[in-house]
Amino acid sequence: MKKFFMTLVAAVVAMSMDAQVFIGGGVGFANTSDGDDDVTSFKLMPEVGYTFNKDWAAGVAFGWEGFNKGGVKNFSVNPYVRMNLIKGSMVSVFIDGTVGYAHTYNAGYDVDEFSVGLKPGVAVNLNSKLSFVTHIGFVGYENEKDNNNDTKFNTWGVDLDGRNIIFGLYYNF
Repeated sequence: MKKFFMTLVAAVVAMSMDAQVFIGGGVGFANTSDGDDDVTSFKLMPEVGYTFNKDWAAGVAFGWEGFNKGGVKNFSVNPYVRMNLIKGSMVSVFIDGTVGYAHTYNAGYDVDEFSVGLKPGVAVNLNSKLSFVTHIGFVGYENEKDNNNDTKFNTWGVDLDGRNIIFGLYYNF
């Protein structure tokens, strides 16, 4: 048993020799106006992850979004597993397999959303410690439930339009 345990420890250490932790995320700001009314939203999306080797990483992104009018707020948690499809010295193309949960609420508004899918992205390594990362869209399934009237919506599809792009920075330790 002792030999098995030592072999297991050695294997984990060997696999993690190339591993590194990264932190980062994105921020967002939007203003919508219809001429009479302006609504401003703010979004914070911190993220932490672990790179196992040149091909695989795992992490979790958290999100919080608030609006200046109406009191609507949104909180989300999105764990993911990342596979690098193309890895160059400066640019990487990846895809995240993700499972997500989001809760949107205010007085009288209560919605839960679950999602499972893929998020393609591109990372540009600015130097050995800093990377510019963008996610472009979502391919998968979403289930939305309005808790006030038990209405449910199920969506399957591809959402790769210009309104579903997230930019962020990662710091690699």
